[in-house]
Amino acid sequence: MTRRIVVIGGGENAERDVSLATATAVAEALRSSGFDVDELTIDRDGMWRRGADALGSQATSSLAAALSVIERADVVLPAVHGQSGEDGTLAALCALTHKPMAGSGLRAGALGMDKWATKLVAEAVGIHTAPGRLAAAEIADIEFETDVVVKPASAGSSFGVALARDAAQLRDALRCAARLDDRILIEDVVPGREIDVAVLREADGRRWASPPLEIHTNGLFDTQSKYDGSARFSVPADIDSADRAALTGAALGCSTRSAAPVSPASTSSSPTTDRPQRGQHHAGNDGRVPGTENVRRSRTALRAAGRAPGRRCHRARTHEPGN
Repeated sequence: MTRRIVVIGGGENAERDVSLATATAVAEALRSSGFDVDELTIDRDGMWRRGADALGSQATSSLAAALSVIERADVVLPAVHGQSGEDGTLAALCALTHKPMAGSGLRAGALGMDKWATKLVAEAVGIHTAPGRLAAAEIADIEFETDVVVKPASAGSSFGVALARDAAQLRDALRCAARLDDRILIEDVVPGREIDVAVLREADGRRWASPPLEIHTNGLFDTQSKYDGSARFSVPADIDSADRAALTGAALGCSTRSAAPVSPASTSSSPTTDRPQRGQHHAGNDGRVPGTENVRRSRTALRAAGRAPGRRCHRARTHEPGN
């Protein structure tokens, strides 16, 4: 029997356009695999649409109308990035309606969306992250001894991320990040190579990791380089077996319940060489809903693993409410 899937895209945050592209790509992939797909979109004002049709006249009635669409689905696949989306909000909605969903559950989504909370948990289980501190948006003067990367604590797609090498750049970076969040993460720059490992949980619960993929950019891997096609990927990454085992183990350890599409990890290198030093691995960010840029990286990694990317949605495990 053909399964009916509701794909939810859009959203009210800075990642809305990315979410729309992701939802479209996911819906097309599902339809090509024989699924019956309904598309729901959340507008910037919180109103819901089914295709091009507006649902309801106010946010509450709009959500109620959307729930009637969700009620008829077998599975919900949220593709809303950022706050009020992959932060566990839509997972909670599915849990309250007892509707199975594909992706991370409430706790994993809420934890993974908060970069500071993720750092604390990672360090607690022995996974190193870049030295960092949490700052409030209104703090004007912060002392630092090395180059730092400034990030909104709960934003994605590298929106609001900036590199600061002096006090003036730090002030500008803080102002930029404060537009997206009132909590700001400031991390020391860790020289090295950025390597991703895609993790997929199969329908039977088994998890496997793709070959490590290295990201090559001219400078910071920011929003522009993520989505303008300028970044290059090499897979498998040119690392030895010990580094590969360490990175794969860390990615599997960081993966959330259901699917962690991409778990970036940074391999530190010596200031005088591009070769990684064994044992100096730092976790970066874990992704719960892959954006169009992450889909491109995941697709490349999956092909290298001999897996058909078009079947990912078909094979991914659904998250049952309460489990």
